[in-house]
Amino acid sequence: MDLMAKSGTTTQGLRAAIERSGYYPALVAEAVEAAVGGEPISSYLVHQETTFDSNEVRRHVTVLVLTGNRFIVSHTDEQAADAGSPSPYATTSTESVKIGAISSVVLSRVVANPESYTPGTLPREVVLTIGWGAVSRIDLEPAACGDPNCDSDHGYTGNSTADDLSLRVSEAGDGPEAVRQTLAFAQALSEATAAAAAAR
Repeated sequence: MDLMAKSGTTTQGLRAAIERSGYYPALVAEAVEAAVGGEPISSYLVHQETTFDSNEVRRHVTVLVLTGNRFIVSHTDEQAADAGSPSPYATTSTESVKIGAISSVVLSRVVANPESYTPGTLPREVVLTIGWGAVSRIDLEPAACGDPNCDSDHGYTGNSTADDLSLRVSEAGDGPEAVRQTLAFAQALSEATAAAAAAR
């Protein structure tokens, strides 16, 4: 799996990061810039993923942009020719979310040799999960009581988890700079959501 992440704070920097990804840069940049409009960019992250599916190589790029008021996420995928299209094609979509609508920003860190960890050491990998209520996952299981002889129906119990977006970046696969950039974007997004919550 080949991943690349770029992070920064300017419109020119965002376009340069998209171009460096090499993944249909004109298409991706046009979609993202149309969604951003004239708003100043606070932070961004460009994340490219290549997967192998049987005999096919599939590429996907996610662009995350933070402005003063919105979180914008763009996905672009390439598809092989099929019954509906005689030639390969790409699809791109953008979603704009108000900062105040973001319900969770989860950053999971994997650290090697935790017994000798020193502050400031980069994690081995990070997973950034962002939830804003567009997609929720519900895990259910039969409920039970403490009585091992009870055969009553106690219904179900479970958890509902917001899981709109999840990105994984590793030091081994992507290099330390990609991990650092993902951490920087996660911090900027967390700070923005905290500020939006305090302003309510």
